[in-house]
Amino acid sequence: MPLTPSTLLVVAVVVSPVAAVLIGLSRRWPNLREGWTLLAALVKLAVVLALLGPVLDGDEPEVTLFPIVAGVDLALRADAAGMVFALSASVLWLITSVYSIGYVRSLDERRQTRYFASFALCLSATIGLALAANLVTFFVFYELLTAATYFLVAHAETDEARAAGRKYLGYLLGGGVALLFATAAVQALAPGHDFTPGGFLAGEVSSPAIVGLALLFALAFGTKGAVMPLHGWLPSAMVAPTPVSALLHAVAVVKAGVFGFARAIGWVIGPETLVDVGAATVLATFAAVTIVVASLLAFRQDNLKRRLAYSTVAHLSIIVLGLCLVAPDAWAGAFLHITNHAALKITLFFCAGTLHAHAHLDHVSQLDGVGRRMPVTMAAFAVASLGLAGVPPVGGFVSKWFLGAGAIDAGEWAFAAVLLGSGLLTAGYLLPIVVRAFYRKPLEAMALPGNGHGAGHDSGDHDHHGHLEFPEREARPLLVVPLAVTALLALLLGFGDLFGVGTLADAVAAAVTGGGR
Repeated sequence: MPLTPSTLLVVAVVVSPVAAVLIGLSRRWPNLREGWTLLAALVKLAVVLALLGPVLDGDEPEVTLFPIVAGVDLALRADAAGMVFALSASVLWLITSVYSIGYVRSLDERRQTRYFASFALCLSATIGLALAANLVTFFVFYELLTAATYFLVAHAETDEARAAGRKYLGYLLGGGVALLFATAAVQALAPGHDFTPGGFLAGEVSSPAIVGLALLFALAFGTKGAVMPLHGWLPSAMVAPTPVSALLHAVAVVKAGVFGFARAIGWVIGPETLVDVGAATVLATFAAVTIVVASLLAFRQDNLKRRLAYSTVAHLSIIVLGLCLVAPDAWAGAFLHITNHAALKITLFFCAGTLHAHAHLDHVSQLDGVGRRMPVTMAAFAVASLGLAGVPPVGGFVSKWFLGAGAIDAGEWAFAAVLLGSGLLTAGYLLPIVVRAFYRKPLEAMALPGNGHGAGHDSGDHDHHGHLEFPEREARPLLVVPLAVTALLALLLGFGDLFGVGTLADAVAAAVTGGGR
């Protein structure tokens, strides 16, 4: 008997906590533990794909679970916006699970049971907030995501990892307090409202109240979305194992921040209302400054993961900038970039993790000629770098095209120039790595850089002689195949409407702005 859409919504959220329990019970049997991880990821992806059909047909399946506070229920609903986020998370969790198995085996990581269980809980919270039907439900899963990811950030349990974990909690719990106040204020102004395209507060409350709410939402989601000056936790979190970094940057935490901006602007306040009170211009300006400054800081990072971290800070603000514009193209481009950036950035982090796990290479200055020994890894890195720079035909070109077109349609030429410049800056700090890897002579041995650029457990291990050992061949398939698959996904996103993401982005733009691209 087929499952109903309402049941599928529940299964999409519940399957990961069930897997976390089973993973915990399988501590003595690593193969079984990994099997539960893969099975849960497959089930989650199958359920999300089963929900995709009704949403593409214009339906929005929903289910009410139980009351949270008076007049507000814990409720789930699959709409076009939520499906963009849920699709990205579920597809990439499956690939990341395979990669994680190869990664922890290569490095013989400790506490693997907690690692895989925490991963599962993170994905449950991510899908929960993607499918949240109202702001209170969103808040619950938003905070659960913060709690679950702490154990991954501090996984290594070194002094540096613990410090990064404390910093992570300090920033994100602070943002959570701002979101709690915002949620309480919204409930006082409009009790019991579900998310409504165009904003259920639009035209209903005073301008000062809108400005206050915009500030609270900016603090709440700007922290997780790493908008400057609220970004400080993100580079520090690079102490985590590379699959965790990939999760933070591509799938879950930071994308939860920008998705929160989308819900607040598009479904609570309303983009036109935000523009009318002047808050959209202020937020867009912060995003534009973040794009430029974070990109410039990326040039200075010799540690590869930290360079990618600052790249993430910049590209998240590209999405936020698009959300601050009323133009349909800008909103469609922002949601396309949620998916495109996810595929591109996870590829780059997979490549960085493979270089670390297989060759103990963690710094850009160590990568001369590595593309000749690890051609698949560095070819994937090249594809992802071109995509983030907005070079066709990779998916990043499509989303940046519509973001730029939306800025021009809105008459925001300065922001359009920032978006164009972001592509040049991205090319400037990523493509020289590709040139170094393929066109410079390989270095058979060299002294490792000083630890001033390190990122802890994952930042460059010394061998017994203080020199790196240059790789003679590609890494094991469990590391290489996932990064090749995500690079292929990034290419396919540039050629067609993969998984209906373009159709979903169009539906979001039409629903929120009242137009279509």
